[in-house]
Amino acid sequence: MNAAEMDENRHADLLLEQLLGRIEEYYDAVPRSAARAEDFGTLTLFVRDGRGWPYYARPALGRTGDAVTTAEVERVRDRQRELGVPENFEWVAENSPHLRAAVEESGLVVHEHPLLALDLSRGRAAEEEGTGAASGAAGAAGTGAAGGAGEAVSVRVIEDGDPALPYAVAVPYVAFAQPDTQVGAAGTRELAEVARQLAEDGSVDVVAERIRDGYTAVAVAEEDGVALCAGQHQPVGAVSEIVGVGTLPSARRRGLGLAVTAALVADARERGVRTVFLSANNDDVARIYERLGFRRVATALIAEPVETAGAGETGEAVEAEEPAE
Repeated sequence: MNAAEMDENRHADLLLEQLLGRIEEYYDAVPRSAARAEDFGTLTLFVRDGRGWPYYARPALGRTGDAVTTAEVERVRDRQRELGVPENFEWVAENSPHLRAAVEESGLVVHEHPLLALDLSRGRAAEEEGTGAASGAAGAAGTGAAGGAGEAVSVRVIEDGDPALPYAVAVPYVAFAQPDTQVGAAGTRELAEVARQLAEDGSVDVVAERIRDGYTAVAVAEEDGVALCAGQHQPVGAVSEIVGVGTLPSARRRGLGLAVTAALVADARERGVRTVFLSANNDDVARIYERLGFRRVATALIAEPVETAGAGETGEAVEAEEPAE
């Protein structure tokens, strides 16, 4: 390796370090608009105020490189049980390499998810390079037909008063109840019931308020006025995470997740976001998102008790499905 190549590698390493630093700051900042933070030294526990996806414990900002003991993890778990919230921990493996051993020693199961990022400062070509499928999906990021998803399907970002909002909020709940990417039976009937429950318990109102306040954007793919796929992104400054992208099991294998993600990316760009990232369910899903220009930058780790492992995602990871041949 010559000097020029060494300099190029050092520059790439520096850019990656800066990117992971921005993501670490984001993970600490994003819950604070809807949760209180409890300090446990090397760890911070975020406890949601009101309805919505539960939050997590994670390394304290500025102390991600510190060693964490099993006793510290168990203190947080004791507090989570006291509060009646899930005993979940989430962190970036590369930023906090010492945490996994302590978490596993405490008895939790750790799941690995590819962490992918998209640099919007590079321009639109960064999203569309080399993939006609991604270009078509990105072109659908308004009220038009979703590229690759069928002419009858439209993809749009919705506002807080939109009648589709309860169904857009409900779709990921139905989707993650069947967390693989295979076509399933759950469809509009199950969606209507979950939407009713979420409207009654105030969860839809929470999302509507976050939309009004600029904390959340929601995109939905619809066919004949029926929500089939939905997801969100949550901007904080120049960084946003895409979360909870899910497709009704009965509508899978049509490329809807990719089209919704493209709509969310386009909306993030319009809001001035420069870095968008997401955690994919697995390597196969990650490869689908790479069609939009996302690249793997790290590994997101999620820990949970053995008895709840495999029961579905908490809404942070995103799923996708290959379009049918």
